[in-house]
Amino acid sequence: MNNVKKIAALVKKYFDNLDKLLLFAVCLCTVLGIVLIYSLADSGTVVHSVYKTQVGSMIIGLIICIFISCFDYKDFAKLWFLYVPVALVPVLLTFTKLGVGVEGTDDVAWLKLGPLTFQPAELLKIAFLLSFSYHLYKVKDDLNNLISIILLCLHAGIPIALIMKQGDHGTALVFIMMFVIMMYSAGLSLIYIIPAILAVPVVGYFAWQYALGDVQKERIMILFNPGTDPEGLEWQQDLGLSSLTAGNIFGNGLFGNGKSNVPEIYNDFIFAYVGYVFGFVGCLALIVVFAFICIKLIADSLVARDELGRNICIGAFSIIFTHCVLNIGMVLKVMPVIGIPLPFVSAGGTALVSMYIVIGIVLSARQHNQKVYRMFA
Repeated sequence: MNNVKKIAALVKKYFDNLDKLLLFAVCLCTVLGIVLIYSLADSGTVVHSVYKTQVGSMIIGLIICIFISCFDYKDFAKLWFLYVPVALVPVLLTFTKLGVGVEGTDDVAWLKLGPLTFQPAELLKIAFLLSFSYHLYKVKDDLNNLISIILLCLHAGIPIALIMKQGDHGTALVFIMMFVIMMYSAGLSLIYIIPAILAVPVVGYFAWQYALGDVQKERIMILFNPGTDPEGLEWQQDLGLSSLTAGNIFGNGLFGNGKSNVPEIYNDFIFAYVGYVFGFVGCLALIVVFAFICIKLIADSLVARDELGRNICIGAFSIIFTHCVLNIGMVLKVMPVIGIPLPFVSAGGTALVSMYIVIGIVLSARQHNQKVYRMFA
């Protein structure tokens, strides 16, 4: 009887400390994505297996998320020497014959193992979130020491270089934003921030000359010269923007009106379908939900029990915030097409499960915090 009471007390404590609103918000976005993908399948735009994969990925992701949240995040972070090599090896394998890319591009960001195809960068993203958070935590008292800065830059530079080499510039940009935001949040001194800002034009010049391919350059130039390539690189964005605005204020409804002429509308361009189906009101509502998720992550970081928990929450914020800005900006034609999915909404099993793992780590930081934040609970 006493054991039952102890278990009941532990379960009650778990749900009391669980960031229920954050979990509800991400599940709401996922359900919306599944409904949208099912609508596209109903109209014949995509095969039914796509939304079935999404449902399965949500279930798997949610189970892993809850499982992770039950354990102390410090225990995960300390095992960096195990999970970092595990995350790096699949990325390196993409440069072998096992690596595959999207048709019509020169990237090799996917790994094909028999019938299974997944994006190793998603696993590396999680490993980087934990390991870089732990690195910042370990050097917190010497963060602004030059040696510490060099080692932190090297820590971030290796995965960024690998992802850039794959040709996945969008994901590389996410890693860069994680590095920048987490370093700033950790207390990087102005002595380093100001020179870094001044160096941006120089870095941008060398990136333009040596890191970006002709297609990437053209996609960026199109933003400053709209209408110059309507039958080429602008075609997808023009169709997406047309679909987005076709919904007007309240949209055209879910079924029987699939906008099937937009490439990747179920994936990278699903925000265009949100506009077509639910209109301006639906787009605004989704943006509000994402804003709430980002605010929640920042709120959890402010009450973390230590710098490690704070770093993890800020890292998770930087991932979701960057994904949202790049994806929605891409559909609105204010950002280049760089293949970044909308978190929890776009189709893609690997990306969805990895996002739930990120949320699980944040929930762990919240769950094992002695100063649980009650304002948003």
